[in-house]
Amino acid sequence: MGCTHLGLFAHVTPSADGCEECLKIGQEWVHLRICRVCGHVGCCDQSIGRHATKHFHATRHPVMETYYPPEGWGWCYIDDQMIDLEGDVTPHPPGWSW
Repeated sequence: MGCTHLGLFAHVTPSADGCEECLKIGQEWVHLRICRVCGHVGCCDQSIGRHATKHFHATRHPVMETYYPPEGWGWCYIDDQMIDLEGDVTPHPPGWSW
């Protein structure tokens, strides 16, 4: 069975030029994830803050995309499923660098 939340994927604008929470507290991250419901940028579960997963728990927005660097896959937290985005990735803003 695949992800039952694919209809929630939206074209979003990134909320920050890095993990929103890590930037506020001066913490480093490993990789970034972007919420494909609202555009929140958070760090992955290998990062100290695990802010993307915390965003899911706080908002129940189930679908995210890898964002640092863009790898072309997403994840549904509820269905515990990887999603092939088939090229439908969120572009980085002009001047973005990592």
